[in-house]
Amino acid sequence: MVSGAIGGFLDVAFNFNTQAMTDDNLLGQFFKIGWKMVMLGDETWLKLFPGLFKRHDGVSSFYVKDTVQVDQNVSRHLGDELSKNDWDLLILHYLGLDHVGHIGGRNSALMAPKMKEMDEVVKLIHSSINQSQGNGQGRTLLMIVSDHGMTENGNHGGSTYEETDTLALFIGLRNHVFDYASVINQIDIAPTLALLFGVPIPKNNVGVLIREAFDSLKEDKHLRALELNSWQLLRLLQAQLSGLPCRNFPCDAFYDHQSSGSTDCNHETEDMLCCLYIEATTLYTSWKSKRGFESASTKDYSSAAAAYYKFLKSASEWLSRRSTDKPVKLLALGLATMFVSTVILSSLMFCRLREIYHGGKQQSLNLNDSMNGWSLDETFILSVILILVSSMTSSSMVEEEQYIWYFLISTFYLLLLRKTAQSLCAVRFQSSFFTQNGQSREGYFRMCFVFLLLTSGRVLRGWHQGGVNWTSLPDISKWLEQAGSQHVKSLQLISAFLVISIGLFALFSIESKGKCFQMVRLSFLISGLLVLLHITKYQDYTFSSTNYGATLLVQIIYAILGVATIGTVVALPWVIPFSTSKICPTDNTISPLFLSIHEKFPLVELSDSLYVIGWAYVQCWCLLQLLLQQPINTTPILLLLLQILAGTLYFARSGTHHKEWVEIAAFYYLGMAGHFALGNTNTLATIDVAGAFIGISSHSTLLSGILMFIITYASPMFILLSLVIYISMKNMAHLVIPEKAGPGDHLMMMLGFSCLVPLVINSILLTSYTVVLLLMQNHLFVWSVFSPKYLYVCATAVCTYIGVFIVATTGFYAYFVLDMRKQKPYSC
Repeated sequence: MVSGAIGGFLDVAFNFNTQAMTDDNLLGQFFKIGWKMVMLGDETWLKLFPGLFKRHDGVSSFYVKDTVQVDQNVSRHLGDELSKNDWDLLILHYLGLDHVGHIGGRNSALMAPKMKEMDEVVKLIHSSINQSQGNGQGRTLLMIVSDHGMTENGNHGGSTYEETDTLALFIGLRNHVFDYASVINQIDIAPTLALLFGVPIPKNNVGVLIREAFDSLKEDKHLRALELNSWQLLRLLQAQLSGLPCRNFPCDAFYDHQSSGSTDCNHETEDMLCCLYIEATTLYTSWKSKRGFESASTKDYSSAAAAYYKFLKSASEWLSRRSTDKPVKLLALGLATMFVSTVILSSLMFCRLREIYHGGKQQSLNLNDSMNGWSLDETFILSVILILVSSMTSSSMVEEEQYIWYFLISTFYLLLLRKTAQSLCAVRFQSSFFTQNGQSREGYFRMCFVFLLLTSGRVLRGWHQGGVNWTSLPDISKWLEQAGSQHVKSLQLISAFLVISIGLFALFSIESKGKCFQMVRLSFLISGLLVLLHITKYQDYTFSSTNYGATLLVQIIYAILGVATIGTVVALPWVIPFSTSKICPTDNTISPLFLSIHEKFPLVELSDSLYVIGWAYVQCWCLLQLLLQQPINTTPILLLLLQILAGTLYFARSGTHHKEWVEIAAFYYLGMAGHFALGNTNTLATIDVAGAFIGISSHSTLLSGILMFIITYASPMFILLSLVIYISMKNMAHLVIPEKAGPGDHLMMMLGFSCLVPLVINSILLTSYTVVLLLMQNHLFVWSVFSPKYLYVCATAVCTYIGVFIVATTGFYAYFVLDMRKQKPYSC
């Protein structure tokens, strides 16, 4: 609004750490001519324009829990400032409406009182202006603008009409009221105000002066303003197009048709812009030469003004599109780095595949399924990557990506069901009665897990409609909210209780092995009870800035969860007792080398440690989500936990029916499907800003950013943390182990695919979408669709690297600690 320039999509991230604006802008121009300026409200103004304000009182724009004091801090100065005459510009930035929207949506009970409060503020200012004008203190322009709209949920950042339709009200331009003007862009405000107040237009402005704001001016002043705006845009065009020949452009078409009153500027882009500019200047020159004579007519004035507006509109549109151009060499270097990293990660994974599955003869429990061949599920897992990459080029597919993930993950579940049914048939025909009975029971268990995955996945898909085009359609969350808050509360309590119970059951199911286990169980039991207390007693008042009790309780929960989780990870490998039991080769599929490694290294203790640590991660993450997510998302958290358990148990019981990299990839896809099931989309409008301030007594950009990340990437990180449990439960005895392998090689087999597969998939998608974004830089929806999606892709990469780092660090730490404590091997 103050520079007239178009910001990049990375400005969204930079807003969390705002720096001083170095571009030419209106406030800088006003300061140069000696204006005295006062600012009250959003402190972002102070960060953007330090030292420009005579008086100021800023408040944090990110502390959305505050809907009262954030506006009262502005209004308490208003009366005094209106009574003073020592300022030329007064900026009032009220944040309450935005905060109310983030907390409760546009239909919040707080919205109507807040709107009435703003009406009273406008009434007070307008009355003061009328009184000042009556006392002969000159005219004052009152401008009321909003930088964005909001969705039904109160969020913004997307490209829908509700989010981009905003108010721009000018009071004081002339005596009579003009109710409605044409649609304008926010970049048009800068040149309009600059020309109205007689300061230079910001040099990087690409906006066009608002026609209705100059209708009351005399003809010569109106055309002069159009000329200045045209000169400014022409300089930008000449900077972008070196050697633009507008001064000596042979616009024959214009001169040929001038006599007939029509022109034809159908040339290439550069020539067309020159033609339009020369047409406007020629008509303006002609009007000036006739001014004062009877030959000068209103038609000549209208023709010159129309020609200027045509040039300004065309130049503004071209410059707006050109703003997406980036340094080619720098982009090529970045893209090459991404490509090299993708190749390196893929090479490492293929080396692991060849070493494990082709290093010797692979034994399999499934006689009809050779692990050395390509199966249908493996082909499908790779096809998913191709489908995702190809869908990135379509704006509609990006907007409705949740459908892609749902159909892909559902198809994979059906493939699992098919493979399980085939294995059951093979067991019936090829096994003895006793073997058949045991393996059939395992097969039926796996089928139950697949049905649980399918059922929970379908419920998750219907929980939030998501996307852009069909958000208005009914879904489960809307149905529950319409039924009443009591129904949502009851379901939330039931789901939270089940989530806490599942986690505690998993921790208590392990045989007691010392005080450390008891402390872990007790810590998470207390945390779970406190979370339930918060939900029942405080959650309805969480966003009240004055509710100290709710904030303190959440901070206590944060502290207990942090100490319990970190303490479990650090201390458990040091205190876990060593087992005196030993593995005997009762199973012919267990290799002698595996038994040799087990005799040298306590694999049972490693698995037990990772199992408890994994559940500590999962329980901590679940409790955090119960605190931070919207109440309506508590049931999806429960369903995601059930999917993780079902998937882990299915693959743990499947033996060699699936290659490990397929299982890890399936978990990764499950996490991305869950990301959209929680109501997330590829627009910035669905980011839950309000939840990022739960448990924070004062604004902290770092803490709020961390909490916002935890809320947004709940599902992908959930899956990555659960891989620790998967690793502890997965039977690695059937893998081909090199003859000279040691305990470290077995550890690499346990962690290798769990770390490499998510990194490879993410690297491929990140590199592919970077290429897509570069190809789409001039696309109509590059800012509204492709750029926000790229932010999400980059954030997903950060989430993946953090999750993989936690998994790898946990495994290596537990291994080295147990290796230091290992005792002499036991013999069979």
